[in-house]
Amino acid sequence: MIIRNYKTADSRAIADLFHAAVHAIASTDYSAAQCEAWAPTPPNYAAWQLRLAQRQPFVAEQDDVILGFIELEPDGHIDCLYVHPEHQRRGIAGRLLRHLLQQARILGITQLHVEASRPARPFFAAHGFELQAQNSVVRRGQTLINYRMVRMPGAE
Repeated sequence: MIIRNYKTADSRAIADLFHAAVHAIASTDYSAAQCEAWAPTPPNYAAWQLRLAQRQPFVAEQDDVILGFIELEPDGHIDCLYVHPEHQRRGIAGRLLRHLLQQARILGITQLHVEASRPARPFFAAHGFELQAQNSVVRRGQTLINYRMVRMPGAE
């Protein structure tokens, strides 16, 4: 597996991965209506192409298959960290996060923050993120709970 920079040709696969991850993984913590509000069916591929062109995520890939992705914004915000449901529990998210931490240090980012979903909260806690607040977010008429978490890039 390699971690590489985003390419324009990745946009559809990433949109599909996001949709699959939300509907397969989050469905244990969120209702079907909440998952659909979070990741509508079908994905809006044009919106994803624009988003990804702006965000330029890091991509985990093996044998030309995108396994996961992570986004780092200039202010240290991690907006997305998703791994395809067929590739969960193989260390991919951890490798993506370690890559992001290295990039954050290079860029001089002193603090990282994320709004972690219920299923992602234990992952981020295990990687040194501390809970700051519980949030209620309304998307397409559905209320979703997430958790604001913060980590210093040098924290181990």
